[in-house]
Amino acid sequence: MENKLKPGNFIKNIVIEDLKSGKHKDIMTRFPPEPNGYLHIGHAKAITLNFELADEFGGKTNLRFDDTNPVKEDEEFVQSIMEDVKWLGFEWDNLFWASDYFDIMYEKAVLLIKKGKAFVCDLSPEEMREYRGTLTEPGKDSPYRNRSVEENLELFEKMREGAYDDGAKVLRAKIDMSSANINMRDPVIYRITKATHHNTGDKWCIYPMYDYAHPLEDAIEGITHSICTLEFEDHRPFYDWVIRECEMESVPQQIEFARLNITNTVMSKRKLKKLVDDAVVDGWDDPRMPTISGLRRRGYTPEAIRTFCREIGISKSNSTVDSQYLEHFIREDLIKKAPRTMAVLRPLKVIITNYEEGKTEYLEAENNSDSEEDMGVRMIPFSREIYIEQDDFMENPPAKYFRLFPGNEVRLKHAYFIKCNEVIKDEQGNVTEIHCTYDPQTKSGSGFNERKVKGTLHWVEAKNAVTAEMRLFEPILLDGEDDVNPDSIEILQGYVEEGLRNAAPESKYQFFRHGYFNVDPKFSEEGRLVFNRIVALKSSFKI
Repeated sequence: MENKLKPGNFIKNIVIEDLKSGKHKDIMTRFPPEPNGYLHIGHAKAITLNFELADEFGGKTNLRFDDTNPVKEDEEFVQSIMEDVKWLGFEWDNLFWASDYFDIMYEKAVLLIKKGKAFVCDLSPEEMREYRGTLTEPGKDSPYRNRSVEENLELFEKMREGAYDDGAKVLRAKIDMSSANINMRDPVIYRITKATHHNTGDKWCIYPMYDYAHPLEDAIEGITHSICTLEFEDHRPFYDWVIRECEMESVPQQIEFARLNITNTVMSKRKLKKLVDDAVVDGWDDPRMPTISGLRRRGYTPEAIRTFCREIGISKSNSTVDSQYLEHFIREDLIKKAPRTMAVLRPLKVIITNYEEGKTEYLEAENNSDSEEDMGVRMIPFSREIYIEQDDFMENPPAKYFRLFPGNEVRLKHAYFIKCNEVIKDEQGNVTEIHCTYDPQTKSGSGFNERKVKGTLHWVEAKNAVTAEMRLFEPILLDGEDDVNPDSIEILQGYVEEGLRNAAPESKYQFFRHGYFNVDPKFSEEGRLVFNRIVALKSSFKI
């Protein structure tokens, strides 16, 4: 433990002081998502922080679903959240539901009424906003604020029995309508919602508000450090008020940290849900989405995401992280793991006219020299017809263009030198194929050094090539606003080496010169390969 009691980020320092002072013997954290959508990269930061903080000090972390709003919650979201947490590499010690505590929450609300700390209010939502005041003007007391304890108990019981329609009445905490903190101006703690709950069925038609339920959940579970994002800082006085006035034995401490903001990345659940509802994307796991399931489908690894979350650090000040920083960590992870191969995204056929017809030879190619483990070599076919990239040929090139053009000689990666002799075009003048000759003395690995070439091209042998769909991505929303980027996805029909014919879903490869790609687990099937580009091969971004 001594090595762990070294200063770190400000949250870790609080934990260290609490352990040293004897305030806590054990650390208990929690990750408490509301099951009303899929988790995104911002949640990954909170997950990593809570689980790793508790683990570092030998503590425990609960996964708790804050299911206090039956209208917005769905079992699909519950399952996706559990899958995402596990995929990120974490195991919760206990699985809880806020709805497990509805009876206790109701009892504590009755206690507040009996103490004169809560009252039933008949104001409409519009009237309540008028009475609430502003940041510079105090609010006004509700005309129902001085109801007797007996009347409030009777009305609250009738609310529970379903005697009133949705929105007809609410239960409010009685605190201070002149408080400088608007969150303390008699906030609502229970509302009427006649909806079937996934866990409690039709037992309840009144449901606790999040700000009331959350501190009670933390206290019931014995959470020591309730870590949340900075927007809840102004809610902390009410959090503490609920713990105190509900006379909870366990007293958790709420600590706020800055949420994760990333350039070119939208993490508003409302905006993400609209993309799904409007069928702009093919689901919450669309590779363009910043959801954890979307990043997984795109090809990100849990190791890269966890490293990113650690390296960006924990602070009290809001800031925005460059999206290239996240891309840096996936490159750093995949450069050691992903085998290298060749793929042609925009194919142009090359016929090597002096190569023997019908002949196929197999050439040796290394798989990944940067891997920590020896990935060995693979054998790739070579014959008279191959595909190269359209961008690797120009009929009338500019100066210092070192790839293929009439009369120029280039090297084929792992193969031979070829020289362009003839260009074939269709009636519209488009280049359909090019004819070249090869020099058999220039075979890769032969030691040939009589002449040098400046260009090296990747290629795929045509006869054994595997057709594949390549998907390249850009940010889905422009400038983080509501404007959908019409160019957020580019779908290409290309070719990969024959060794990838039976590539398994979520297999990751480094395509020479193109970047890192992942076999799409949703659309790939027998006879159809779909690759998602995870990230381009290089970036000018510097750490």
